[in-house]
Amino acid sequence: MTHAHSEAHEERVTKDEPVRLSREGLPDWLDPVVKAADSVEPLQMSRFLPPESGAGRQSAVLILFGEGERGPELLLMERATSLRSHAGQPSFPGGALDPEDGDPRTDGPLRAALREAEEETGLDPRGVQLFGVLPKLYIPVSSFVVTPVLGWWRTPTPVQAVDPAETARVFTVPVADLTDPRHRATAVHPRGHQGPAFLVESALVWGFTAGVIDRILHYSGWERPWDRSKQVPLDWRS
Repeated sequence: MTHAHSEAHEERVTKDEPVRLSREGLPDWLDPVVKAADSVEPLQMSRFLPPESGAGRQSAVLILFGEGERGPELLLMERATSLRSHAGQPSFPGGALDPEDGDPRTDGPLRAALREAEEETGLDPRGVQLFGVLPKLYIPVSSFVVTPVLGWWRTPTPVQAVDPAETARVFTVPVADLTDPRHRATAVHPRGHQGPAFLVESALVWGFTAGVIDRILHYSGWERPWDRSKQVPLDWRS
């Protein structure tokens, strides 16, 4: 892609045309996720919901499903260990809305999810089909109001850590590994908080990201019984 083409494409994605949700041509295996997105209530996702006052920094993450060598998979990234917050933690691509992303009440989160994913992983957003959003959630420690945006990686493109100062690596995780009871555990924070965790691809996925994955698996009917007494202690700096 030439530089000029890239600039024109970026302007088209971020400014003029609305970014819409589409379910045309999705693979059948995504049907349970689509149904879950249509029916799940905010409190079924998390007890941490956005303040009624409207306070909080609007942000979005891209939950991108693709088809890999081992079937359905999710795109994740690992934050650089040098970052001040959530250092070394696996996460979905995403971040805060910029003014050019537009209205946070309409397609702003959709634009932000695609823009951040492109900036962080280098994926071509033209190969991504957005098909749903989950209820907005709240991360109290950072005051982020997060819109989880669901996408289908219709045309995969190469991905990698664009800025090593922010991202240590970009990787995909087969859904089969996420549903495997052997890869599941309960993460225990030094402050006493507990939550779901996944030990996959040499990474410990916990916190907000693991919570969202856990709820998607549960409400899509993909969850398999797992040993909730199996605990993984988190580092005190987490």
